[in-house]
Amino acid sequence: MPAPTRRAFCAMAIAFPVAGCLRASPPPPPELAPIDYATRRDGGHTIPAVPIDQVPEDFRRQVVPLESELPPGTMIVNTETRHLYLLLEGPYAIRYGIGVGREGFGWRGPSEVFARKSWPTWTPPPEMIRRQPELARWAEGQPGGPRNPLGARAIYLAVDGRDTGYRIHGTPEWESIGQAASSGCFRMINHDVIDLFDRVRAGSTVIVI
Repeated sequence: MPAPTRRAFCAMAIAFPVAGCLRASPPPPPELAPIDYATRRDGGHTIPAVPIDQVPEDFRRQVVPLESELPPGTMIVNTETRHLYLLLEGPYAIRYGIGVGREGFGWRGPSEVFARKSWPTWTPPPEMIRRQPELARWAEGQPGGPRNPLGARAIYLAVDGRDTGYRIHGTPEWESIGQAASSGCFRMINHDVIDLFDRVRAGSTVIVI
């Protein structure tokens, strides 16, 4: 299975300690609960099924080898390969497919989770409303729900205690996974962001490379 590119690993190694190679005989990978992208009820809402056969295998949730000296629970977002890695115990990570920001909206560096919300309200920032005036109807916030751009969950990122404005969040537009389509945030299939949400806590480190 594809892992982060050599260039991406070099970028991590400059700023953060990452081991140079996989162990010769790693322990067996951890077992996850069966991965299900079927229709489901959550928080009073219905999440539609995702036709997973139409999602490239590279962007489906899976456990992959990844050795790092960073602590388990750290998230590494590789904007080049469109993957988010959640480090596990041992030389493994859960890899999720993501959508990333369009050119000109990207950012890099370390941050941390400062909030987590289920079915969050989405409020487009003023600059987005200026670019897309039709969003003015949501200037006071769009309630959470299946059509909300933030999807079923949102993980809010801060740098030095200040909200970056960037989120790891779900999306009803599962077709956008693997693409550069958002305004800088990191989109995930709703089923995947729920899985990630349940595994991370406030204070978790997120490194964007």
